[in-house]
Amino acid sequence: MLKIGQINPLKVVGEFPFGYQLSHADDDRSIVLTEEVEQPLAVDSEVQAMVYTGENGQLAASLVTPKILAGEVKVLKAVGVTDFAAFFDWGLPRDLMVPRQNQAMPVNQGMVYPVYLYFDEPTGRLLGTTKLHPFLSENGIYFKAGQEVELIVCGQTDLGYKVVINQTHLGLVFASDAFKKLRIGDETTGYIKQVREDGKIDVALQQVNATGRDALQQAILDDLEAHGGFSTLTDKSPPEEIYAHFNVSKAAYKRALGALYKQQKIKLDKQKITLVE
Repeated sequence: MLKIGQINPLKVVGEFPFGYQLSHADDDRSIVLTEEVEQPLAVDSEVQAMVYTGENGQLAASLVTPKILAGEVKVLKAVGVTDFAAFFDWGLPRDLMVPRQNQAMPVNQGMVYPVYLYFDEPTGRLLGTTKLHPFLSENGIYFKAGQEVELIVCGQTDLGYKVVINQTHLGLVFASDAFKKLRIGDETTGYIKQVREDGKIDVALQQVNATGRDALQQAILDDLEAHGGFSTLTDKSPPEEIYAHFNVSKAAYKRALGALYKQQKIKLDKQKITLVE
C-alpha cells in the first residue's frame, strides 16, 4: 500500500526531460520525481523515496529523507507566515504548510515549534499541525514507572511542561521536577514517574527510583575518588553547578549526600565533601 508522507519502494517507469515517472506496485497513480539525482536512474530500477503531495495535488517523490515523516512529531523552524497559514522548513523544496486552524498558538516566523505531520484525506494533502492532542494519546497504560523515554517540550502550564513522549503520547513534567530551564521545542531524555489512575502520564527528567538514587551515590563516590578524595560541590552549591556536574537536581544531590553520610562513606561541611578512607 502506498503511504503518502512515508518512505516507499517505487519503480522507475519512465524518464522525461524534467525528471522521472515512478509507480508503486499497489497503486496506479503516477508519481513524479523532479529533483536532481547523483546518478541517472534506469527504467525498471527500484528506489526508496519519500512520497508527498506537490502542487495541484500531484504525487511527488524525493530521494532525500525529510526532517519529518507522516505520523511523527519533530521540532521545525517556521520560515514564513501569512494570514491563512504558516510554512515550515521540512527539508523538501516546497515548505510544509500549517493552516491557521491547525495552530495551537499564533506562529512567529523564525521560531521553532513541535509539528505533527499527517495526510489530510478531505484535501488530499500533507499538512502540519501544532495542535497535538487530536493525534497523540494521553493514556499511558503501557508505560512503566522508571522507563526511559524521549521527550519534546510542546507547551507550558501553571503545573509545569507538556511533553511529547516517544512520538506517541502526551505527558506532563511538573515544575518541581523541572530542575533545568525548559523551552518549547527542547528535546531531552526523561523517565516515567507514574501513570495515574486516569491514565495520565507524569514524567521526570531524572530517575526517581532506587536504581537512580544508587547510581547517583556511586557517581558521587567515583567523582571523589577521581579528585583526591574531596570535592567543593556541597549541598550549599548553586543548582546550576550541581546540574552541570551530575545532571541532577539539587534536591536529588542533597538526598544522595545524606544517604552517603548516613552510610559513613563521606564527611560533610560547608566548604567541602571528604571521602571516608
